[in-house]
Amino acid sequence: MPDTNILMATIGRPHGVSGRIHVTSHTADPAGVTAYGALSDAEGRQYLLRWCHEGVAEISTVIDGVTDRIRNRTAVEKLTNVDLFINRSRLPPPDEEEFYLADLVGLTAVDAEGKPLGIVTTVHDYGAGTSLEIVGDSSMIVPFTQACVPEIDVAAGKLVVTPPIEVAVIAEHAA
Repeated sequence: MPDTNILMATIGRPHGVSGRIHVTSHTADPAGVTAYGALSDAEGRQYLLRWCHEGVAEISTVIDGVTDRIRNRTAVEKLTNVDLFINRSRLPPPDEEEFYLADLVGLTAVDAEGKPLGIVTTVHDYGAGTSLEIVGDSSMIVPFTQACVPEIDVAAGKLVVTPPIEVAVIAEHAA
């Protein structure tokens, strides 16, 4: 298992004037993100979330174990689009034949015959479904579905990709 940070939530726009924020949770149960305690941003600053109601939270900084709630809109505006992470070691190991989406980044994508297509560089999820960005001789984004990604072998460092015809045509014209 790599010793990496796993994206747990993204801070959104402010909600009102008292320092509340919209939060997009990336956990299976969105409300469960607070159960992990302090979350860190990319620079290592720590924050605690407390849900006020669905999708809206109060946020506090944690410095040397001291928690200080952010209470004004101007301060939380500066946190808009900040990603919050926890170290992978704080998560339970995935069940057999399961994985974290972060495990897909860096895998080699191959077609059904085993020909390399590129490397998975990003896992996108904008709410309408997850997709994988694969960069090789030509780049492509494929839906992360059983039909398009029928095989995943994290231990072997690869996954099989069957791009939809629309992606294959775009990839052919890009050359």
